[in-house]
Amino acid sequence: MATKKRGSQALIQSMINQGIKYVFGIPGAKVDQLFEDLQYSDDPNVPKLIVTRHEQNAAFIAAGIGRLTGKPGVVATTSGPGVSNLTTALMTATAEGDPVIALGGEVPRDDLSRLTHQSIPSKELMSFAAKSSVEVQDANNLSEAFMNAYTAAVSPKAGAAFISLPADVLSDDVSRPVIKSLAESQASQASPQTLAQIVTLLKKAKLPVILAGMRASSQEVTAALHRLLAKVSLPVVETYQGAGIISREYEQDFFGRVGLFRNQIGDTLLKQSDLVITLGYDPVEYEARNWHVEHNDTIINLDSVAPELSNDYQPDVTITADIAATLTALTDELPADYQLSEEAVSRLKTLKQDFEAEKVSETVSETGKVHPLTIINELQKRVDDDTTVTVDVGSHYIWMARHFRSYRPRHLLFSNGMQTLGVSLPWAIAAKLVRPNEKVVSVSGDGGFLFSGQELETAVRLNLNIVQLIWNDGYYDMVKFQEEAKYGRNAGVKFGPVDYVKYAESFGATGLRVSDPAKLGDILDQAFATDGPVIVDIPVDYRDNIKLKSALLKDILN
Repeated sequence: MATKKRGSQALIQSMINQGIKYVFGIPGAKVDQLFEDLQYSDDPNVPKLIVTRHEQNAAFIAAGIGRLTGKPGVVATTSGPGVSNLTTALMTATAEGDPVIALGGEVPRDDLSRLTHQSIPSKELMSFAAKSSVEVQDANNLSEAFMNAYTAAVSPKAGAAFISLPADVLSDDVSRPVIKSLAESQASQASPQTLAQIVTLLKKAKLPVILAGMRASSQEVTAALHRLLAKVSLPVVETYQGAGIISREYEQDFFGRVGLFRNQIGDTLLKQSDLVITLGYDPVEYEARNWHVEHNDTIINLDSVAPELSNDYQPDVTITADIAATLTALTDELPADYQLSEEAVSRLKTLKQDFEAEKVSETVSETGKVHPLTIINELQKRVDDDTTVTVDVGSHYIWMARHFRSYRPRHLLFSNGMQTLGVSLPWAIAAKLVRPNEKVVSVSGDGGFLFSGQELETAVRLNLNIVQLIWNDGYYDMVKFQEEAKYGRNAGVKFGPVDYVKYAESFGATGLRVSDPAKLGDILDQAFATDGPVIVDIPVDYRDNIKLKSALLKDILN
């Protein structure tokens, strides 16, 4: 006879069986049994409970764990607004392929159909934000529900899974055994006939290029791509979420990143190419209507999920299989003497020179302010390949995506699907928990920072060494400069000043301000040498933002 457990205990044991290390969230009456059992469990393997200052940020942190590790982070909240506050974070995770499991408290089962305190249709609400949304009506189903949520969260395309937990289900007895650890799914690869077709297309192509997207950023796929590049040098363009796929060893094959505006060297290369191999590419990162305007090249779509077809994206070859296994098989299949033509090498050399010149094209800044490229270059000097840099949304995110180099996947993080404000600091907290011995930098604008700035208290409480840069200009600037490009003026983008040094100190963190642009490097050195979270307030000169929209390709004005 199995030993009886409470529903919450069975749920926790299921987390232990799947190696969950943390649960992030905010308590409440409908989920307090779970928090009690997490807090006071005698099992040394029980996930650590980390209380945050907002449910949305708790889910951002959990999604950050998912993006960094490939395994779901877990967030737990109470009913009503506790659940509804998860919506933005779960939608972001689902759009951007980050596995996360959300546990939402709910009123007792006999109150579900009543208009009572904190009663909302949680399961139905979250069905629009998550891949999977269920409500558990029997405590004996809790372990099954968690394991199915885990499978849904990690299965391609990864995303959020939500479980609604009526309060009385968590406290009910469970008589069934908890489900054991799940076995990993077996990798599949393309057929020999398909591999032969790819080789034939590569041989015929005058200028093939690889577009590496979000699902190419796992360690396995990155390693497989590096093996391919070791055999044959092929140009690679990254999406923003593919940042870091190309290591230093293969930097000669790196031709920048693409996203937002079609005016990068990578866009030029994609336009000139007659064969594009998309690896783990998702249209939410950069729609094909932006990079495949001419429809005059052949596309091979290699991904773990079936592509979303459109008038602008109709691959000639579609392979839905394990990306790493298929790349490895393709590498073995390629002839040892395969290489690009001299004409292709010459064209790539010219593009490479243009690309490298971009990172030094800096203008003089307004007195007392710092140019974006100066900030990027000074930060670049002070990080290594193991540093994790999380980037919020704003003008700074475009500058960082185009010019900041990263040489390891999932070490430079962007929200490029939903472009969600406030992700940077929560993701940095996740990064420091996952990579405690490595540097972690969070980069935000002064607008986006205050979307989640209250989590500075969480970082202080956990004593996390996070350097938080705030590019400060007093505007929602990413909107501002695009409005000015469209209408010749801006509207609704100005807000009041905040003393971020005092803000940091009020939380028990360290606050630093760059009053003299010439001292930026010294202040960054001080920030990295300081224990605990540090805010660095940097007055930024965004006068060159219009260059971010300037058309490199003559057929694109927007």
